[in-house]
Amino acid sequence: MALVRPVIFQVTGYQDSGKTTFIEKLLHGLKAEGLMTAVIKHHGHGGKPDVLPKKDSTRHLAAGAIASIVEGEGRLLLQTEQLEFKLDKQINLLGLFNLDIILVEGHKQESFPKMVLLRDKRDLSLIRKLKNIAAVVYWEEGLEGAISEVLEVPCFHIGDAKAEQQIVRLLKQMHDKETADSKN
Repeated sequence: MALVRPVIFQVTGYQDSGKTTFIEKLLHGLKAEGLMTAVIKHHGHGGKPDVLPKKDSTRHLAAGAIASIVEGEGRLLLQTEQLEFKLDKQINLLGLFNLDIILVEGHKQESFPKMVLLRDKRDLSLIRKLKNIAAVVYWEEGLEGAISEVLEVPCFHIGDAKAEQQIVRLLKQMHDKETADSKN
């Protein structure tokens, strides 16, 4: 049996464009399809993500550990302190979980297939800068025309319930293709 690589798909957009909320909706749909999915989130707000102070794992890191894992009743928490933990290393780490899909929130400049969330016309520059855009979800009415002048990809208004369904369908198709390709 060939090992199937997970589909890596980015959800990108500027801060407060709805990335996390949209990913939550995708996760529900992907789970309903039986697809095992993980999420990598880029902490793009400067500084390090918060940790739980005074917990043993945090104390271990403060004392010099490179990584600390806490496990209990099926929950695993990993904290690590490195200068940088590039996206490819994070993806490799998730390889332990035999996933179907890895959603990446952020990391806009990476070249994986992606969807872009646009709040208003000021965000339109993203669709000119980014590579490998598979879909666009927009907030401001009337943006679809401006988007279609630049890209020929599916576009959805954020209020359109079909947006999540169509992206889930796209991800399932990508997964099915990867599965078929791995058998050849």
